[in-house]
Amino acid sequence: MGAGRVVNSREIFSEGLAMRFPTPLLFCLALSAPSMALAADGPAIAGIPVDFILFAATLLGVALFHHYVLQVALAGLATISLYKILVTGFKFGPGIAGFAAHIGHEWVLLVNLFGLLVGFALLARHFEDSGVPEVLPRYLPEGWLGPFVLLAMIFVLSSFLDNIAAALIGGTIAASVFKRKVHIGYLAAIVAASNAGGAGSVVGDTTTTMMWIDGVDPLDVLHAYVAAAVALVVFGIPAALLQHKHMAMSRDFHAAHTVDWVRVGIVAFMLVAAIATNVAINLNAPELADRFPFLGVAVWVALLLAVPLRKPEWSLVPDAVKGSIFLLSLVTCASMMPVEKLPAASWQTAFGLGFVSAVFDNIPLTALALKQGGYDWGMLAYAVGFGGSMLWFGSSAGVALSNLFPEAKSAVQWLRHGWFIAVGYIVGFFALLLILGWQPHEPHKQVSGGGTPALVQPAH
Repeated sequence: MGAGRVVNSREIFSEGLAMRFPTPLLFCLALSAPSMALAADGPAIAGIPVDFILFAATLLGVALFHHYVLQVALAGLATISLYKILVTGFKFGPGIAGFAAHIGHEWVLLVNLFGLLVGFALLARHFEDSGVPEVLPRYLPEGWLGPFVLLAMIFVLSSFLDNIAAALIGGTIAASVFKRKVHIGYLAAIVAASNAGGAGSVVGDTTTTMMWIDGVDPLDVLHAYVAAAVALVVFGIPAALLQHKHMAMSRDFHAAHTVDWVRVGIVAFMLVAAIATNVAINLNAPELADRFPFLGVAVWVALLLAVPLRKPEWSLVPDAVKGSIFLLSLVTCASMMPVEKLPAASWQTAFGLGFVSAVFDNIPLTALALKQGGYDWGMLAYAVGFGGSMLWFGSSAGVALSNLFPEAKSAVQWLRHGWFIAVGYIVGFFALLLILGWQPHEPHKQVSGGGTPALVQPAH
């Protein structure tokens, strides 16, 4: 699931509280008991460390049981933590003491991410309540260009809003201008536009925000927009033509809406506060970045300072917290993986991760890549951010939009009518590779688990 990804998460976590399936631990033990072998630093099956098998089982559970993703993630976190405590230990030592030291090493990143995810959920509602989404349909042109321009608008919105918010805003506008007759292929394109728009912005997608928090320069993901823009044209034109043929855009818009510029200013203030804080810390005292969650705190200080002007929609907080806990559970699982055993970072690996992202959540995939290091971060951001658009459950934006349009919850129909998404991903990826090439960055952090950073492939 792509996906950053907790804005308006009520739709994602509203169904089901009890888990009705075996834990990943039981599944993996039953699978591996007959053939388990002991690797140099822990058990492995067919050369694959059991750590990765447990993690894969957790991600598979998330992919299969959409109504129980929080329970699956927490069960996976408990299972992997117990396995590491009892069997392999951590970089910082064995047992509970090693686990405590590991969490102590990761807590700043986790708190920063939690603060940003919940804060951006409230930021997105400020934008929704500003009246801007209601005004946007006025600027849609006639004919098939109308649906295409709407996709472009979603693309732009996602560059500074969470991609879930951009997808839901786009879906709401589409339901209005197309009289609720939105083709499933166009719904897929809405999700793709929201994911593509956040690919090159560190405030537009949870994956890129994770990179930013981890120390990746925002300019190092910006070139993802080369691939994203190409993909938008490749999938956007056939999607717009398909929707126009299915149901032409209605010009019978509602009465004119006014824009609440105060709320727009609050959105801008929160974004500037986050960016300015991160730049100031990294320029003046980078050694403090790993000691205190300045970024998450800055967003909340800005949010609270704006309360006298406009109150946030506090009712969103419980669901946003649940969604954040889900994502942080997966990130924590990824932080415990022996990434030194992964294939070396390369453009081929990044390309493949885009397809993996269509099935497995892109948050832990990004966490693994950050822990490993050595990637071209813009290319990776595009791959894991946009790749999840190829299936409706491949990103949180797809899951959220499918709750508004239940007819989209069919992998077969999504692939059949949204075939141009996969084509757009491939064309966009290779356009970026041909234009700018593979530009890997040296691993910016020591690999946990005692291994050495993966080799960086030469640009070509």
